[in-house]
Amino acid sequence: MLEDLGLPAEWDGRVVRHVAGEVRPRPHRHVELEVNLVVRGTATYLLGERRYELTPGTLTWLFPGQEHILVDRSADHELWWAVFRPGLVARLAVAPHLAPLRADDPGGEYSRHLGAAGVRRLRLLFEEISRAERRDRALANAGLAYLLTMAWRAFLDSADVVDSVDVHPAVRAAARLLQAEPNAEVDLTGLARRVGLSPTHLSRLFAAQIGVSLTRYRNQQRLHRFLSGYGDGTRTTALAAALAAGFGSYAQFYRVFRQETGRTPASLTLR
Repeated sequence: MLEDLGLPAEWDGRVVRHVAGEVRPRPHRHVELEVNLVVRGTATYLLGERRYELTPGTLTWLFPGQEHILVDRSADHELWWAVFRPGLVARLAVAPHLAPLRADDPGGEYSRHLGAAGVRRLRLLFEEISRAERRDRALANAGLAYLLTMAWRAFLDSADVVDSVDVHPAVRAAARLLQAEPNAEVDLTGLARRVGLSPTHLSRLFAAQIGVSLTRYRNQQRLHRFLSGYGDGTRTTALAAALAAGFGSYAQFYRVFRQETGRTPASLTLR
């Protein structure tokens, strides 16, 4: 299912700084082309049928046809991400070397390590566009166009491809079940039966290939559901949203929220 990122019509994209403690959306894809740059710490990305370990200096392109999710990150993790509207990509990606950017899912490996100078140059550009977005739409749009071409050139100039790990079909099936419904087959035995593995094998394989335990992954999906259901807190209570998301109690929700964000639910209080 495509996610609507809610970009204003007059904007060609968006730039965002993401740090550990902030919850990113659940597994998703969108019509916008996306690029990520890790500047600090480590993270694990699940992209389609493969898992990537991202370290400082990793530049990753995510295409509209690819479902992706950031499933784990270190306490000091920091990355910048940007999305580009299809219209901007179509206008700029006309030269042969830019052709992959127009694809829905070009296949191949689109995650590479950059050198220190390249990371610094792109990071400063991300920061400048972020500042421009708060005061000058025309300048921000011009910056997004420049970022798109500069980031692609930086990618092409690097030969340091990020290794990835194939994810077992049963593990993918279990992950999808938990994404679709965090309460699906609450019992590990039932979940394992659904995907055709023994409980022990599924538990070990899931942790090894996804990068987090099955229990933690399930709780991450519940937390995403909570945030979606709770919204700005004007239509429901935190307890009601937590129970609807699949948490068995407020105490369990509180513990997971604190573990995943480093904050307490009180930080969601309306400003």
